[in-house]
Amino acid sequence: MATPKPQKKVLLLCGDYMEDYEVAMVPFQALQAYGVSVDATYSELRGHNFTLNATFDEIEASKYDGLVIPGGRAPEYLAMNESVLKLVNKFSNPGKPIASICHGQLILAAAGAIKGRKCTAYPALKPVAVAAGAHWIEAETMASCTVDGNLVTGATYNGHPEYIRLFIKALGGTVTGSDKRILFLCGDYMEDYEVAVPFQSLQALECHVDAVCPNKRAGDKCATAVHDFEGDQTYSEKPGHDFTLTANFEGLDTSSYDALVIPGGRAPEYLALDETVMKLVKEFMEAGKPVASICHGQQILSAAGVLKGKKCTAYPAVKLNVVLSGGTWLEPEPIDRCFTDGNLVTGAAWPGHPEFISQFMSLLAQELSQAN
Repeated sequence: MATPKPQKKVLLLCGDYMEDYEVAMVPFQALQAYGVSVDATYSELRGHNFTLNATFDEIEASKYDGLVIPGGRAPEYLAMNESVLKLVNKFSNPGKPIASICHGQLILAAAGAIKGRKCTAYPALKPVAVAAGAHWIEAETMASCTVDGNLVTGATYNGHPEYIRLFIKALGGTVTGSDKRILFLCGDYMEDYEVAVPFQSLQALECHVDAVCPNKRAGDKCATAVHDFEGDQTYSEKPGHDFTLTANFEGLDTSSYDALVIPGGRAPEYLALDETVMKLVKEFMEAGKPVASICHGQQILSAAGVLKGKKCTAYPAVKLNVVLSGGTWLEPEPIDRCFTDGNLVTGAAWPGHPEFISQFMSLLAQELSQAN
């Protein structure tokens, strides 16, 4: 029997008030979806609530293959912490892959890890990076990234797809099945993470990913909502990031896409009343193409009449929609459970993104191979 390859293990260095996208949900959940083991350590986060899974004082750098440093405000004070700098040097000195984004490079500068190295960052960090001896690479856009050996640096979360892809490459990973074209069905006040995390995760796998919304065009923005679980009887709701659409809804040719993703949030409530949306969803389902829907997205599937005879889950409050439309309800216990039935992947909420994206990748015949 062949011995299975060991799973790559990555450490995520966290702190209060780091940038929400740049830590929890995009790099953290994307890497998990790809089969990489990720530990997050140091402190709790704001934005969405985020549960750490490792204790800083117990970290052994030798057990990890790489390090990820998010941006935001946290690096300003983490760069003053000698224990943090010692930890960073345990990755930089032996040449292990390090990915740092936005203001995260403050920590690298304080640790002496960018001296003589090419790097980019959020533009305001240029004076610090230059003073620390870095070869500064000007970010042409807020999506710019730079590689210098084991070091991957990015300007902001807009560059996550390339940033994550370069880090995976530094870890020795290779992607198969990256030629897919995927469509996201968007609307105002869709859930922030439920669009951004799958969208950027699939882009990082070199898929062509488009986002459309009825009555909007490429370049227009959709407002998003942050839905979180904070101990109340239902989820809380706060404003999220704006999300930029990439294609026109009107005149869309669904036959040019291999798969469909439907985020949750508030948007499905009104998108389920749009006949052009119903037609689009039916075209994907009837063609047997992979469809992934999460949280309240199943309100759209139930309205389109495509759940009859299908096993699926959703946010618990959407159970009535699923049952009345002829679907077989699967309890999301715990809330991160996801299920696949034929061409359909369903999830209950954004904590399930790693499994949600992983199951969708299986339907797309995508795989990330990790080198020893």
